[in-house]
Amino acid sequence: MNSTSDRVPPTTSSGPYRWARPGDVNAFFGLMLDNIAGLLLMVGLLAGFGFPVEFAVSAMVPGTALGVLIGDLAFFYVAFRLAHKTGRDDVTAMPLGLDTPSTFGVVLFVLGPSFLQGQAMGLDSTAAAYRTWHIGIWCIVLSGLLKFALAPATEWVRRLIPRAGLLGSLAAIALVLISFLPLMEILGRPLPGMLALVIVLTTLVARIPLPGRTPGTLGALVVAGAMYYFMCAIPGTGYEFPQAVTAAWFPTQWMESWKFEWLANFGDALPYLPIVMPFAIGTVVGGIDCTESAKAAGDDYDTRTVIAVEAFATVIAGLSGGVIQTTPYIGHPAYKAMGGRAAYVLGTALLVGSAGLVGYFGWLNAWIPAPVVYPILVFVGLEITAQSFLATPRRHYAAVALACLPALAFLAMNLPGRIFGDEALRKLGIDATTLGDPMLRANLKTIGMLSSGFILTSLLWAWALAAAIDRRLLLAAKVLLLACVLTLFGVMHSPLAGNRLFLPFGPDTWGDIVLDAANRKFVLEFAAGYLASAAMLMAWSWMPGIGKPLTDDDELH
Repeated sequence: MNSTSDRVPPTTSSGPYRWARPGDVNAFFGLMLDNIAGLLLMVGLLAGFGFPVEFAVSAMVPGTALGVLIGDLAFFYVAFRLAHKTGRDDVTAMPLGLDTPSTFGVVLFVLGPSFLQGQAMGLDSTAAAYRTWHIGIWCIVLSGLLKFALAPATEWVRRLIPRAGLLGSLAAIALVLISFLPLMEILGRPLPGMLALVIVLTTLVARIPLPGRTPGTLGALVVAGAMYYFMCAIPGTGYEFPQAVTAAWFPTQWMESWKFEWLANFGDALPYLPIVMPFAIGTVVGGIDCTESAKAAGDDYDTRTVIAVEAFATVIAGLSGGVIQTTPYIGHPAYKAMGGRAAYVLGTALLVGSAGLVGYFGWLNAWIPAPVVYPILVFVGLEITAQSFLATPRRHYAAVALACLPALAFLAMNLPGRIFGDEALRKLGIDATTLGDPMLRANLKTIGMLSSGFILTSLLWAWALAAAIDRRLLLAAKVLLLACVLTLFGVMHSPLAGNRLFLPFGPDTWGDIVLDAANRKFVLEFAAGYLASAAMLMAWSWMPGIGKPLTDDDELH
């Protein structure tokens, strides 16, 4: 088994915890720019719906940044506690930041559509923005409370599910959401984008230092940023200098959330909760993944503590007007590989928090080119994918690879989903159901259902295959039965827009929460497929010749 203990023994010391090391500089720029990139992404996606940028920066960004501040300060403390408990001086703090899947999902399926809905109701831009903000606050506060409720069971889940399931779903997220999607922005401006990408990968993956041992992320920001603005100065290139920034210092609009006027918008938020709750569950699963990944890298954190910290940070962010939940970042092994300890999360907490609360994020949003900072996301995704294989028994490699397939379905649906969501096509009544080719309609339906809830699908598929590899067919059958139950309620394989949850049956008076007949047949067949497969594996497990269950000492060759 390729575990961290097989590769690098932990360092112990009788002296104090060396919480600040040279590697923290690189790790700081990595985590800080990762969070700044998330904030840039949130504001940019909202702007695509016509949402007022100034409103987002003054009302939504501060609370979101405050969640990062609170969470990273808590993980800074938890790292000291682990170092004291273990006597090790090389403990790397767990990183925390904005949840990337939620940034895409909440903006594209909740905030953006609710803003357009508000305008369709006759509200002006400001009133529609307030309504959207209040809906976002409700969604994030309830997400945090759900995570609090789930936290006590997470350590048990971590012990139950094999690394192939936990880290396989992590690799799926890393490849699709964290590595590939930012690549579109990077290559949209290929000259500065490629420069930044090559600098980041050469310094952080190939470990070749820049002159003067300048941190790779900082070097990419300086070199590629200079190239970006050089292109802005050349007429006809399509590059343009940022427009004048109108952001105010020390914004106060976000404090209006503490007047609790958003409580009156619960009815508006209710239809969006089935969309948001799976993202909250996904961060819990991701938090378990991250804790397992940190353990594989040498830092054994308590999963319940990790989830409780992210839940608390999410609730504080929501109560303060934030609209994107926080989550432990899956980049722990990457930051540990950089040599980071705990100073990098402290620096990130202070800079990201102050950027939102002091107000200079408005200038960062205007002047930092996205193609220059997004390569750090690519690096983190690649590092986590590599770690997912290294920390998994070799015989389970196929299970890790299998976990990536549902994520590829999400990737395959990303562009068509955005095309059919375009306002021009919506006005014409064109969507996936109106396509002329029935085979294309069927394929899009299948890919859409596979992509819905792909994080849980990835975990359960990898878990089932790993159990089968270990000759535990009865366990594999139980995992497929769980998949069957989750499918029946849309936690995975939901055919509805926004991946909404539903009830498979119920009276018509219950409204949209009950699945319509047209989609019910697809869901029931998916569930029946899991049920039949589970029954087959149960019968198979009783047959002779399977052999005894495998352990890590019985690694297949």
